[in-house]
Amino acid sequence: MLRFLALLLLTSSLAHATPPTWGVHGMVLFGGKQGLYASHLPMFHAPHDYQVVLQLRLADPALDARLRRQLDGRTALWTLAPERFELARLLPAAPQPLRQFRAAVVRGHFEKDGKAEPGYGAAAIVVERVLLMRQLSPAPAVNTSARYLQVGDGTQRFLVKRIDSRPDFEHIVAWTSPAGAPHADIVVARSGVRETPAGALRTQLGQAARLRGTVYFSTEDVR
Repeated sequence: MLRFLALLLLTSSLAHATPPTWGVHGMVLFGGKQGLYASHLPMFHAPHDYQVVLQLRLADPALDARLRRQLDGRTALWTLAPERFELARLLPAAPQPLRQFRAAVVRGHFEKDGKAEPGYGAAAIVVERVLLMRQLSPAPAVNTSARYLQVGDGTQRFLVKRIDSRPDFEHIVAWTSPAGAPHADIVVARSGVRETPAGALRTQLGQAARLRGTVYFSTEDVR
């Protein structure tokens, strides 16, 4: 009888255990009139051990249009401070995919000197597409090149560094592309965890590309 009760208590505790990716998943917010995007701030340990890039919109059309105008063509840092949720629910095969969550819209870094932007409150964020979702390995790894995902379907585009080494660096770059430019990854030589020079990116993108600047660069969380 005692063994049965112990088993029952264990089963109950497991059923109500905190999911391994449950937490506050801060994100860099970027984009403009042609699209809004967010890049999860990853780490090499749970619950943040996924690199995730989302295409999203605000559920309120007026707020969505306002935010796109505020971000359009600029490289100043904005972040999202979401409510707690299970990050793994963004996986395509998740049993209960996450389609919406609430978040504070923050001008600056939400964990540092950022300030909640007035008028947004806990904005309802709608997930339109998961552009990248990959679990990170905690094992040390070295790559001699830096591979960048291209984000954006129009001429207003962004490059997001794929996290594929340890230590590594996070890097998001805004650029303006010629009409019809290819969407393939951009690969450049890397030098440790130093920021990729603009000239190296421009060489791969072509001389018609116009780099608008760095949206985010950090080595702090992916050491």
